[in-house]
Amino acid sequence: MSQQTARRGGAAWALVITSVAGFMAALDNLVVTTALPSIREDLGGALHDLEWTVSAYTLTFAVLLMFGAALGDRFGRRRLFIAGLAVFTGASAAAAMAPGIDSLIAARAIQGAGAAVMMPLTLTLLTAAVPAAKRGMAYGIWGAVNGLAVASGPLVGGTLTEHISWQWIFWLNVPLGLALLPLARLRLAESRGTGAPLDIPGTLLASGGLFGIVYGLVRGPVDGWTGSLVLTGLFAGTALLAGFVLYSTRAKNPMLPMRLFRSRAFSGINAASLLMFLGMFGSIFLLSQYMQGVLGYSPTEAGLRMLPWTGMPMLVAPIAGILADRIGGRPVVAAGLFLQALGLGYMSVVATADASYTAQLPALIVSGIGMALYFAPAAHLVMSSVRPQEQGIASGANNALREVGGALGIAVMASIFAAQGGYESGQAFVDGMRPALVTGSAVVGLAGIAALLIPTRRRTERQTAPAEPAPVLETASH
Repeated sequence: MSQQTARRGGAAWALVITSVAGFMAALDNLVVTTALPSIREDLGGALHDLEWTVSAYTLTFAVLLMFGAALGDRFGRRRLFIAGLAVFTGASAAAAMAPGIDSLIAARAIQGAGAAVMMPLTLTLLTAAVPAAKRGMAYGIWGAVNGLAVASGPLVGGTLTEHISWQWIFWLNVPLGLALLPLARLRLAESRGTGAPLDIPGTLLASGGLFGIVYGLVRGPVDGWTGSLVLTGLFAGTALLAGFVLYSTRAKNPMLPMRLFRSRAFSGINAASLLMFLGMFGSIFLLSQYMQGVLGYSPTEAGLRMLPWTGMPMLVAPIAGILADRIGGRPVVAAGLFLQALGLGYMSVVATADASYTAQLPALIVSGIGMALYFAPAAHLVMSSVRPQEQGIASGANNALREVGGALGIAVMASIFAAQGGYESGQAFVDGMRPALVTGSAVVGLAGIAALLIPTRRRTERQTAPAEPAPVLETASH
């Protein structure tokens, strides 16, 4: 077989393997949301336990994302991708068999760690396998599959929960993972990065800091905001993150070079991404429970009714991409964030204990259009805000901040919900959800303001002319 034929075959296989792996990792962010009432009924647990069922995954995913990419660059991307996929698949089986809420949370945390190693390497393995002229199309397919996972997460979770059992939202990953493992071993070429040493101190500082802050936010409503463990988590977490920033400004090979944040474009899109996910994930967490617990929809019905919001990116994203090409990404992203904020604010007004779906529909559609306008141009804004050789670091940092925003959003929204309402009755739930949605709307509005700080396309393009990505060092595939 000629090298060119092998490369074509390798590119097709790489696209299939990395897209399916990315689908699994992205799906598990939101697939649990519509299953939460069933999990609570089956395994018990309080509000903060439900938060950790979602947050344990997003937090370990976020904390280890850049470290997973660095491990792949150092020890071999295919090798670490296979290891991450194996951990993710095994943890999915453990989550499906969890006898209690604590063991489910532990399995979700391990799942997130496996996804953190696997997910960033999907893009680097795809880049190594696909010729430069075809990378745009390959990234488009990869991105569409990941978008489909985000859109279908609540629906897949609701359908499996209602018609089989909530355990099947985790069992679903096992046959997919077992099929991908030998394919990855046989069909992906091994590649490595520059071989820069791992940033162990930076990873420990960032991981400890993020864990402390989210732990404090989750436990605050339960233990009281003046509880010793809550205050320790919040203050120690803040101190560790401050130490991470200080360390990263002086380290020779930091996990996240702080000089990147001197770019107004890089700082603006990352601030917008963190705030967007904070408002969005926290709102979806509560709205999926509201539709089932208060309005009485089945898990499948709740998932279908969320589709005007979660599924809109599949329809609007191509239009958003065309708009971004013509007028630049900044106004498209900012408009999307302001529409998302408007949708959440509108939902907080119309949500009642007996609200009709017709009353909610405009809010869901506006939020969905807003989310679609954000997603399409955001990745390009991230990549164009840095030099070509820094695009891997920039992508990892943006994904990590988005995941952290999601984990913090669930913690913050649930804290506001618990302070103002509860599960005692439909009215009590609405009383807690309304101020949480208002907060979500305000946070996403701030994200829109952050997006307006991004320089115009012409200025950004002058700073970062497009170029070939940094070469990878390929080794034998076996």
